[in-house]
Amino acid sequence: MSDILAQALEIASTEDVTTKPNSAVVYSVSYMPHDKNKQQALAFVKRQTTAKMLDDTPCGKALINLGLDGKVNEVGEEITKIWRVASSRYIAAASGNINAFVEGADERSTFCTTELSEILKNPNITQINGIDKTKFAENFTPQHYANI
Repeated sequence: MSDILAQALEIASTEDVTTKPNSAVVYSVSYMPHDKNKQQALAFVKRQTTAKMLDDTPCGKALINLGLDGKVNEVGEEITKIWRVASSRYIAAASGNINAFVEGADERSTFCTTELSEILKNPNITQINGIDKTKFAENFTPQHYANI
């Protein structure tokens, strides 16, 4: 397994994560009792042809092909760290408006622990869901779910 993890970390650190302006999509399902946010993100990407989730980038596809797909509470912390590397790079490469499907996101999720702070640091990202990113962050309240 360590060979796969090393390969995955290399992919997360180097493979393409770029999106067009205003087309990055994030979602949060970790620790949640359902995957409603992911389903909404998938439906959005299907309707908006330029929209792209990390899963749709060469980096995300390669990680999924290695079998590293699933919720953080299902795949374990090692794999979660790899996805956080990829997520951080994905957000750093994004610009404009980020479409975020994060209703009820758990405070331990990648969105709450990595992506939101990266969005706030990235001067090229101006909005989340059409709202000023700072205002979005001020009004966003993470949840905490018991172990599911």
